Amino acid sequence: MDATRTTPPRPLDVTALFPELAPLARTATRLHPRPGAPSPHDSSVGGPLLWPADEPWPYCDGPHVGDGFNPALSPEDVRVQRRIRATVAGRPPGLPETARYTPEERATDQRISAGRPWPEGPIAMLPVAQVYVRDVPLLRPPGRAGADLLQVLWCPFDHPEHPRTALFWRSAATVTDVLDTPPEPPAVQFPDYLPEPCLLAPEQVTEYPHFLELGKEVQQQLQDWSRWRAAGDAVDDSYAVAPEEFYMDHLSVSPGWKAGGWSRWGLTDPLPRTCAACGTAAEPLLTIATTEWSGATESWAPEGDGARDPLPPGTPPANYTRIVLARGYDLQLHACPVSPDHPHVELVQ
Repeated sequence: MDATRTTPPRPLDVTALFPELAPLARTATRLHPRPGAPSPHDSSVGGPLLWPADEPWPYCDGPHVGDGFNPALSPEDVRVQRRIRATVAGRPPGLPETARYTPEERATDQRISAGRPWPEGPIAMLPVAQVYVRDVPLLRPPGRAGADLLQVLWCPFDHPEHPRTALFWRSAATVTDVLDTPPEPPAVQFPDYLPEPCLLAPEQVTEYPHFLELGKEVQQQLQDWSRWRAAGDAVDDSYAVAPEEFYMDHLSVSPGWKAGGWSRWGLTDPLPRTCAACGTAAEPLLTIATTEWSGATESWAPEGDGARDPLPPGTPPANYTRIVLARGYDLQLHACPVSPDHPHVELVQ
């Protein structure tokens, strides 16, 4: 596990102003991924999985269609290019462009940028995350008393608008012989689909529904600036025109990687998330986030970050995993509460 990170207290107790929200509170676990060197026995993003040596590795059968613009790079290509560009970015800023790269670095970067042949046939899936229940207790699946480990993999190609994910639940104690060298895909569609290995620092927080999931009466109350004025200086006057945005930015759904809690919305209005096998409403399981916070949600930035956690160059703000999804949105996985064997729901918001 990584160092402790703590979300600052919310600006106010929203249930004191709007008691109707109290019964809607849910616990979410913010994961706070930060670059590290996880082992198969750690909860991680982009780290090695506790995968049984005698269990077949998952492959995606496609289709994998080239876009005619982005070059196909192997995972190792992406890793080498990231190391080169991080080294170059760390050199004195006054150097001219021609002097920032060594000739060897320039040649390697150009070779990688030329791309590889577009892959054919099934593609080995990439590890995205694994989370032990000891770190995130709310993850326990229904009907699987011994399952204490969630593993998420994806195909690093769009299907059609984001990577296709696969979920696996297992009991860690039953894995006695771990697969040492899992297969990797010959190429990824975008470098942003290869996660940077990160350790986690799980933290439980309280969430309330997104504004768009609330009933009309509560929405109207949140839009009434006079109700918010009772909180005094705790509420920024700049939100007076649309106080519901203060609720969405600072009080309802936490940003970044998380397990459980409430769904995020913004790209679309709320949509039904129902299990295709039994019709039960699916529940938020895991959010794979592009950024840990944004300018509007910076109040959620955890205490505990410091100079040892510098952001990599050329990425969106607070993007430690190097994942960018759907032009900067998040991929939310919803699971059936009846059975972990039922298909999960993927939602980009």
